[in-house]
Amino acid sequence: MMGLSRVLYSRYGDRIKLDSAMKCSAAACVLSYVCIAIPSAALGIVGCALCGFSGGILWPGTFSRASRSLVRGGTAMFALLALAGDFGCTAGPTLAGMISSAAGDSLRLGVFAAVIFPVMFLIAAVFIDNRRKEK
Repeated sequence: MMGLSRVLYSRYGDRIKLDSAMKCSAAACVLSYVCIAIPSAALGIVGCALCGFSGGILWPGTFSRASRSLVRGGTAMFALLALAGDFGCTAGPTLAGMISSAAGDSLRLGVFAAVIFPVMFLIAAVFIDNRRKEK
């Protein structure tokens, strides 16, 4: 699903603003985490598929936005983005696992707690968009 969203965006991205696509993707990630946390196998599968599809544009979109905003960022900017990505790929599952353990090994509660990450992304995207409109 992640690859499909990237293929679709590469095909139709000229008609869709990247900022809007990223905000919609973050909102869909929130919905997908909630679907995964609900005790229903069918909703869990739908949530996993939606998470892959919606997450597919967030990482390359972040690189595109950073290179557009910080034109002189150079190699150091991409190195820091990669480092932040690696940290996020470690911290997110670690937090979910710790919360799952604390909740009696309830993976659903751990995944539900991890919804904070796409929520923070969405808040930041809206905040940045509003600041840009003010200027």
